[in-house]
Amino acid sequence: MKWKVDGQTIAGGNGYGDELNQLSRSKGIYVDNEEQCIYIADAGNHRIVKWKLDGGSDHGEIVAGGNGEGNRIDQLNQPTDVILDEKKKSLIIFDQGNKRVVRWSLQNSNGDKEILIENIECYGLMMNENGDLFVSDYENHAVKRWKRGEKGGKGRIVAGGNGQGNKLNQLNGPSYIFIDREETVYVSDWGNNRVMKWLKGANEGIIVVGGQGQGNSLNQLYCPMGLVVNEVGDIYVADGWNNRIMCWSLGSKEGRVVVGGNVRGKGSNQLIYPSGLSFDVENNLYVADQGNHRIQRFGIDRN
Repeated sequence: MKWKVDGQTIAGGNGYGDELNQLSRSKGIYVDNEEQCIYIADAGNHRIVKWKLDGGSDHGEIVAGGNGEGNRIDQLNQPTDVILDEKKKSLIIFDQGNKRVVRWSLQNSNGDKEILIENIECYGLMMNENGDLFVSDYENHAVKRWKRGEKGGKGRIVAGGNGQGNKLNQLNGPSYIFIDREETVYVSDWGNNRVMKWLKGANEGIIVVGGQGQGNSLNQLYCPMGLVVNEVGDIYVADGWNNRIMCWSLGSKEGRVVVGGNVRGKGSNQLIYPSGLSFDVENNLYVADQGNHRIQRFGIDRN
């Protein structure tokens, strides 16, 4: 499968700013196929915004935060990721500047809010079909799980947790994560320039992408961020400082450039430090083009 080299801007793209048609260092993204919209962790504006996917919207809607930088329950501070819960009734947000994971209800205009986890230096979030929450604990170099309904506490380590390092049982500043139906944990191991795969219950991981040092060769990564794994095991990763999205087929020794990989810039075929990554049901690829303060959609190249 290949994607068109030129992306379409479906959110932001109007320069750095806090107007409703602008984004500021957008990071994690979540595509809701049922509602045909995308939720964006608009980090620099301390808010979560929702944009329609039709490409015709000239502005987004604030659905969480947007009340200035702060630590009140109605405020956010540099959110890095956002997901919907298993029932699609609430947003789960990592509020990085406040070192907490929070829930914002989508069910009413007041948006009931609560703190789920405190005192955690996280980056990426994912919830499985059972409602278990997985969190990348950046500070403690681990991925942790909180079972459905569980709040507070320290969570259970499911990857890493053996100190900062590059051994197979260690991580170094994990950023985004992906959990498959077997609860296999995939981790963008940011500081080690690799993606790790941890089978459920394993004591160490397997290097599945990169691990050949920092660089821009097809077998290397440079500060990996957003991460998606499809049903056949292909791994898609936002290769941050290489300004490209890579795909590594199951078992391959090197990847291929999916989009970007040109000199960093603001052209339709360029990216600047991409972070969040997602697909819709039609396999359109969405990229949080962080340095360009926009969300790009790359359609399937049927030719």
